[in-house]
Amino acid sequence: MSKPNRQIKAGVFADLFGDDEQDGKKNFLSLYNAIHDTNLTLENTNIEQKKIPQTITKSFYNDVSMIINGKLIVLIEHQSTPNNNIPLRCLEYYVHLLYGIVPAEARYKEALYKIPTPEFYVFYNGEKKVEKEYIMKLSDAFMEKQDDPVCEAKVQFKNINGKDGENLPVVQKCDILKQYCEFMEIIFRYKAELKDQPTDEEMENYIDKAIKEAISRNILTDYLTRKGTEVRNMFIGEYDYDLDIKVKSEEAREEGHAEGIAEGQKQKAIENAIMLVKKYNATPETAAQDAGAPLDKVLEALKL
Repeated sequence: MSKPNRQIKAGVFADLFGDDEQDGKKNFLSLYNAIHDTNLTLENTNIEQKKIPQTITKSFYNDVSMIINGKLIVLIEHQSTPNNNIPLRCLEYYVHLLYGIVPAEARYKEALYKIPTPEFYVFYNGEKKVEKEYIMKLSDAFMEKQDDPVCEAKVQFKNINGKDGENLPVVQKCDILKQYCEFMEIIFRYKAELKDQPTDEEMENYIDKAIKEAISRNILTDYLTRKGTEVRNMFIGEYDYDLDIKVKSEEAREEGHAEGIAEGQKQKAIENAIMLVKKYNATPETAAQDAGAPLDKVLEALKL
């Protein structure tokens, strides 16, 4: 089996609530209604998916972004550890998305040009124990605190994993999100049974078993029936990415001892981050964080 390169953007969550050509917008609207306690319908609502123009940067992806009723909703899913820099990442998303929304000439006209109101959400599905819901703020990262921040970005963080996730109002109100959470619980259960470095066949089998069980329990039945092979490839791609990080991190520690721990590990981490960007189309920010490399050095190396 050939393993696909993984783009950080690509995943079941992003596909289910955005990219899926058949039900992406319907599922997004269901989640929007659950968040805002509304009853909007597809027939009477204009929803437009927005992606960051790749002329700006070819390694900058967001999970799901839709314009609906004058709002620009950005949905991000995390399956590892919470990232405290998400507000900064969301601000970057918003600015980059605006380049594809606001005409260049409009920025210099006297008349006020209206722009979509941003809303940012993180749906966390990792194993680390975290709060059920809280607000992440860009101003928490400011070197000098301000009582009334001049620039602010607030992100609503929702832990949808396990029992905590089941009891969240947004999960209870959105059936498709509830089914997604149930499917991920099945995936995590089968994945926990794998050995450290499973074979290709073992990887395929665990995902296929999870998909088969989900369908038998009427969980995401239509979606998994239509896109089972794509879903399998998404999870295999995620595993490849995580395995690459693990292997490269171990190599960095070994080379660090040989060359001088601090400098050796730092240089290897930068090289590993660049590998993640080029091999998996990871954003420089994500690659730097996952590889444990300084972002400024990663960006500097990518410009060479």
